[in-house]
Amino acid sequence: MAAYAFEALDAEGKTIKDLIDAESVKAARATLRARGLAPVSVTPAVAAGAPEGAPAASWLQMQVFTPRALNATGLTVWTRQLAGLVTSGLPLERALTALAEDAEKPELRHLLAHLRAEVNAGSSFAKALQQHPREFADIYTAVIAAGESSGHLGAVLERLADDLEEQQALRAKLMGAALYPAIVSLIAVFIVAFLVTYVVPQVAGVFAGTKQALPFLTTAMLAFSAFVRHWWWLILLLAGSAVGGFWQLRKNPATRLRIDAAWLRLPLVGRLARGYNSARFASTLAMLAGAGVPILRALQAAAETLSNRFMQAEALDALVLVREGAPLASALAQKKCFPGLLSMFARLGEQTGQLPLMLQRAARQLSAEVQRRAMQLATILEPLLIVGMGGLVMMIVLAVLLPIIQLNQLVK
Repeated sequence: MAAYAFEALDAEGKTIKDLIDAESVKAARATLRARGLAPVSVTPAVAAGAPEGAPAASWLQMQVFTPRALNATGLTVWTRQLAGLVTSGLPLERALTALAEDAEKPELRHLLAHLRAEVNAGSSFAKALQQHPREFADIYTAVIAAGESSGHLGAVLERLADDLEEQQALRAKLMGAALYPAIVSLIAVFIVAFLVTYVVPQVAGVFAGTKQALPFLTTAMLAFSAFVRHWWWLILLLAGSAVGGFWQLRKNPATRLRIDAAWLRLPLVGRLARGYNSARFASTLAMLAGAGVPILRALQAAAETLSNRFMQAEALDALVLVREGAPLASALAQKKCFPGLLSMFARLGEQTGQLPLMLQRAARQLSAEVQRRAMQLATILEPLLIVGMGGLVMMIVLAVLLPIIQLNQLVK
C-alpha cells in the first residue's frame, strides 16, 4: 500500500484535506466515496527524500524550498514519543498511525504516512527510514536496524532518544557560551563603523577652515575614515572573496584535512574542538555497540559523525588496526588526537565486558569537560571584547577631542 494526499468534499460541502493508504489512486477514490466523501483530487504524497530518477530541478526545489518535516528538536521529541508507544506494547504500524494523527505539520503527516505505508507493505522500519535521508541520518537508521534485528526496538529507541537529547544539550550549551561574545563583537563593529563613517567626517568639517596642523591621531583617523567611506564596497568585496575562497579550499579533501589538523593545534579552541568531537564519537560508538551493531561497523559509523576531517581520518585508521586484531583501546591510544580518557575507558570496557557502558561514561565526562572549557573561554572573552571595544571607541573619541584641546590652548 502507498500513501495518497487527497482533497475531498463532505456532505455539507466542506473541504477536507488528509492522507489515505490505498493500493492505487482508483482504490483511494473508492475508499473516499465509501466514507461519504466526494474526492476532488488524489495524488501520491510527496516523499521527504528525492526519489530515484527524479529530475534534478525538482530535487533541488525540494531540498531548498521544501521545509523539513523534522528538525533536530523535532526528531528528538518524535523518537521519544515513538519509543514510549512501542515500549508500551503498541504495534509499530499503530504507533505510526497515532503519531500521524497528532502531527500538526502537513510535512510530518506525509512523512509518517509514507513510513506507515512501507511498514504495512512488509518493509522493515529501518528500510523505510532509509528512503528519507534528509530526515534520518545513516546512524539513526543503523541503530533502528540493530534494534529490529535484536527484537528490542523499544529499548533501542529509548537509548537513541537519550543520545539525541544529550547531543542537543551539549550543542545548546556551546551555542549559549558563544552567543554573548558574538553579540558584543557584532555591536562593536556597528558602533565603530558608525563613528568612523559619520561622526569623524562631521568633526573634520569643523576644523577644515582652521590653519592649525591636526594631531597625528586625528589625521590618521580622518585618512582611515576617508578610505572606508570611499572604498567600503572594495572592503566588502575582499571580505566576501576571502570567505568564499576559504570555503572553496575546505571543499578540497587534502586542504580540508590540513586545515582541520591545524585547527586542533590552536591553544583554546583546538582543545574545545577535540573534546567535542571525541564526546560525539564516544557517544555514537556506545549507542551503536549497545544496540548490537558489530564493532567494525559501529566504528565506521561513529567516525563518519566527526566534523573534523583529521580526527575522522584518525578514527578510520583506528578502524584498520581493530580489523587487523588490535584491541579498541590500544588502537585509540595510538591516535593522539583523541583524549587519553577515551582509550582508558575503552580498556576498562573491554576488560569488564561492558564496553557500551564505559564508552557512554567517557562521553559524559568529555561532554562535561567541553562545557566547562566553553564557559571558561566565554568568561575570558567577555571582558576582553568589552575592553577591546572600549579601546577602539576611546581612540576615536581622542581623535576628535585632541584638536579641540589644542584649539583651546591656542586661544588661551
